Amino acid sequence: MSTNIPNDLKYAKTHEWVRVENGVATVGITDHAQHELTDVVFVERPAVGRKIKAGETCAVVESVKTASDIYSPVSGEVIAANDALGSKPELVNTSPYGDGWFYRVKLDNAAELDALLSPADYTKQISA
Repeated sequence: MSTNIPNDLKYAKTHEWVRVENGVATVGITDHAQHELTDVVFVERPAVGRKIKAGETCAVVESVKTASDIYSPVSGEVIAANDALGSKPELVNTSPYGDGWFYRVKLDNAAELDALLSPADYTKQISA
């Protein structure tokens, strides 16, 4: 199985990705994770305004196989949730790094990004 791992993202060991622009982190799950889950049927996103801490459970993704907790790779305040996932959860499968993002958070501590995996390190983790 060939997995798409964009080079402009940071990755959590728990298969979330982070894209940072102007102090705002967009978070979703990786192509590898959505392949493992198979068909996503529901995504519970964190509420806008919620303060989350890195490593904390903040969302749930349900597939035809299982339900999985989503852990925030960074700390901050949720400033947006992807409402499109409410009616089209399959976007997680078809566009995990694009339209299938879960939420956006205003970063409390950009240094937390240093603890995340590089694309090369994430590639090693999923091929081990």
